[in-house]
Amino acid sequence: MDWLNYHHLLYFWVVAREGTIARACDQLHLTQPAISKQLRQLEHSVGEKLFKRVGRNLALTEIGQEVFRYAEDIFSLGQELAELLKGKPARRPLRLSVGVADVLPKIVTYRLLEPVLHLPEPVQLICDARGLVELLGELAKHRLDVVLSDSPMSPEANVRAYNHLLGECGVSILGGSSLARKFRRGFPQSLDDAPFLLPTPKSMLRRSLDQWFDSQSIRPDVRGEFDDSALLKVFGQAETGLFPVPFAVEKETCRQYRVQLVGRLDAVRERFYAISVERRMRHPAVRAIAEAAHDDLFREGQ
Repeated sequence: MDWLNYHHLLYFWVVAREGTIARACDQLHLTQPAISKQLRQLEHSVGEKLFKRVGRNLALTEIGQEVFRYAEDIFSLGQELAELLKGKPARRPLRLSVGVADVLPKIVTYRLLEPVLHLPEPVQLICDARGLVELLGELAKHRLDVVLSDSPMSPEANVRAYNHLLGECGVSILGGSSLARKFRRGFPQSLDDAPFLLPTPKSMLRRSLDQWFDSQSIRPDVRGEFDDSALLKVFGQAETGLFPVPFAVEKETCRQYRVQLVGRLDAVRERFYAISVERRMRHPAVRAIAEAAHDDLFREGQ
């Protein structure tokens, strides 16, 4: 059996956490040449480079990230064992790694994940927000437990995974008080030439709205397009334009950003998905997300 040198792994783990060998020296009370030598020996044992230099700091390579995840688990367990031997109760939280598609509204993301925070068993929540294609790649490598998205995984995606519909709702059009008063009259025809702030075309909401506008011969005056849904709402709060949100978070958005309802578009549907490598979701925290979405969040937003 090939045994890993856990001293080398420990030095690697500390360097990865600190970002530089110099800072790791302060933690380990060792010299830079000593730590560098240990890292080279670990890389030789693994057969791969674990770090790459980015400016003055060290960044993990892809295989380095894998090794670091295992090291985190190993040394967390070691700490638990040490506490157990000292008579302290060991309490290891359940770990949930969630990929969040960057087009997903922040308030929706929070509402979907909120039930995880109230489970009887403590949960360590790790969120990774980026493009859906990248997240699916991480899911395929089992680095994520689930991916949350506003669209299902495409059949063309080269990933063995399953789409789970969490729920759907219509869309609310919101705006600052003066804009809301002006465009509430005659809604939805009043939206023709109305100033709008919209998500970028890579989001399903934008594509659905564009189709609906075309079907109704409505031409909005698009004042801004945003990848960041929170930034879009800040501009909306400043009365730069009207903006859309899912029914399910209409009240929270109005309260948080001090905006008002202009009208609701039931024909424009927002759908939200959990994508997992399991046909049936087994992770207790992922099940809690799905159950709360079905029973609470999207039932309210119908």
